Amino acid sequence: MPSRSPQPLNWFQRLFNETTRETFSLRWIGLSKIPLLFYVGVSVAEISPERMVVRIPLRRRTRNHLGSMYFGALCAGADCAVGVFAMHLIKKQPENIALVFKDFEAQFLKRAEGDVDFCCSQGKEIAELVAQAAASGERVEKQFEAVATVPALSDEPVARFKLTLSLKKRP
Repeated sequence: MPSRSPQPLNWFQRLFNETTRETFSLRWIGLSKIPLLFYVGVSVAEISPERMVVRIPLRRRTRNHLGSMYFGALCAGADCAVGVFAMHLIKKQPENIALVFKDFEAQFLKRAEGDVDFCCSQGKEIAELVAQAAASGERVEKQFEAVATVPALSDEPVARFKLTLSLKKRP
């Protein structure tokens, strides 16, 4: 019996680590569905079961007239920190689950004068929400927090965001 070649996805998984695969996935979503994400150059810096960190570089595309990161780019980063984490967990489910944000609250504390990391440390709670949505056919919602920092300058937050994630299993 002839040997079968490895599946393309398995080859891709062996070639790239999880952070790189999630960055490719995020860039593909940006290129195909949400062009703003591709335009600002968002990438996944860290991923674990408890925590996701996404990074947006400060460059001409994301800079405002004061030389700091534009608030729209900051909001896109917060969206990604929570949303990409949820998408990562949804991909592991056999059910088809729809994701939307119900509301968004932002506190801008300082000017972001460098590359910004957006951290969501509520991975277990997001996983529970995804499991709850998969088990029930009802819409489930929960508020999550993302914190923006500029690691090159300080570990102090430059912004805090609260986003309500709403999930529902599609028929």
